[in-house]
Amino acid sequence: MLRVSTAALIVVVALMMFSSGAFSSGAAAAEDQLCDIGADSALGSEDYSMAVELHRQVLRSEPDNALAHYHLGFAYGMVGRASEELSEYQTSARLGLKSWDLFLNLGLAYLREHELAPATEALESAVALGPQHAEAHFNLAMVYEDENRMGDAIREITTAQRLAPNDLDTANLNAVICVEMGNVSRAHDIWIRMVQRAPDYAPARINLALLNSPMLKGRFRDARFSTAVTNENN
Repeated sequence: MLRVSTAALIVVVALMMFSSGAFSSGAAAAEDQLCDIGADSALGSEDYSMAVELHRQVLRSEPDNALAHYHLGFAYGMVGRASEELSEYQTSARLGLKSWDLFLNLGLAYLREHELAPATEALESAVALGPQHAEAHFNLAMVYEDENRMGDAIREITTAQRLAPNDLDTANLNAVICVEMGNVSRAHDIWIRMVQRAPDYAPARINLALLNSPMLKGRFRDARFSTAVTNENN
């Protein structure tokens, strides 16, 4: 398998799906819960330290509010408190919140901790809950690639590219997976088109040059193709 750094897998943090209105009673089902307007307003204005404090206040009154745990986890992540971010996502999922972006962020949080198996499970849930979201398929494809599950990886990256046909990172990963599967000509065609369409996109130029390198002499599986991600949101 072509090795890529684990850091390259941590690619997309989904935009939050905020709920307005007062937070709900503890007896409400997770999918029906609301979060506090002021706490979510702090998230929306990117005042993450305030968002942490306000969401903690909400949870002192509503410890079973799964949505508030999710939002608190997101705020923790934005201020660099990774272990607390992961813990809040886990709590939100345990309390029953079924949100594709929760599981996307949970999967990415697991990846930052180098926990590949639970990351895969979380990202599979993200795809199941949000099949129309390209970023869920993209990140799952990267995990499958890292696990050497190439058939699954090409399925997910193909779906991501169908959903986001103009995304350069998605096309680039598609080509990398094609090389790993032995379809070098397909990868070559993808990178040629990418270089023509977006000459400033460095990964495609680097990978095409590597693919054409006479020094490689066909030993493509020994190469280190770039899966660098150039944008934070697909």
